[in-house]
Amino acid sequence: MSNSLQQIARQHPFPGYQNWWPMGETFIQLMSGAIVAEWQQVDGDPRRVRQHTARYVEVVYQRQAREGLVDDFVAARFEPGFRSGEFDALSYAFFRAAFERMAAAGGAYGLPLPQARRRFTQRVGKTFFAALHDHLQLDLPARLHDENDLARLQAGLARVGAFLREQGYLRDHFAFTFEVDVTHAGQRITQRAADFLENLHRRGLGYALYEMGYPVILPSAVYLYHTLGEAQHHSSRTIEELFARLGCQARETDDFDPIGFPADRVVELWEIRGGADA
Repeated sequence: MSNSLQQIARQHPFPGYQNWWPMGETFIQLMSGAIVAEWQQVDGDPRRVRQHTARYVEVVYQRQAREGLVDDFVAARFEPGFRSGEFDALSYAFFRAAFERMAAAGGAYGLPLPQARRRFTQRVGKTFFAALHDHLQLDLPARLHDENDLARLQAGLARVGAFLREQGYLRDHFAFTFEVDVTHAGQRITQRAADFLENLHRRGLGYALYEMGYPVILPSAVYLYHTLGEAQHHSSRTIEELFARLGCQARETDDFDPIGFPADRVVELWEIRGGADA
């Protein structure tokens, strides 16, 4: 990727994100634990993160980052609180620092660079979901055998979505639906919600749509994707891990690019496999 942060931010500004909103304390604490733990394993140099944070806030929001922002996040100190643009900048900075360190090393986790970056995002999502699962005391099925299992899955997804909205990660909308009628890569994909389980069991593939309204990291996800080729997508990696607990492989399509959606309705097409055995 040849774009710089300044270039891509100038080409694709996010005026709807300039007025910051408050982030919830529980979200910040859980996400701090997830991001910092994984970042420390591949980088761990706070100077690089501080530099990226300050630069991001200046370029994207035309502000000065408050003193101690990175250190407060690392220590999960919530006072004086975190706002949306600050978390957006922190997410960008920690992930960029980790991605750059991986690039210098030629990869990580025994994987080449592109797969290593994706694995980093998954590890953060796995750690975050483990803490969120315990916090929300989710009641998820072990597998997706029948309609009762599906109902428990949908209830769990709804609770995760409510948490993300209440805590400010999504400003105003969450929906994860198995009712699908879209065109993707030139192919029409339709699925009634009532047919999801049958498709999953008989064809080995079911679909879903994940809709988000003003996800807090949309600016940094766009900028990371178009400068380094991978984005953090915190809520998507969280939901990916939720499905993994059910024995499913689930994620948005590989060609998903967040730049093509309005901030109030970002939509991912998901492909879901497995989950019916044992």
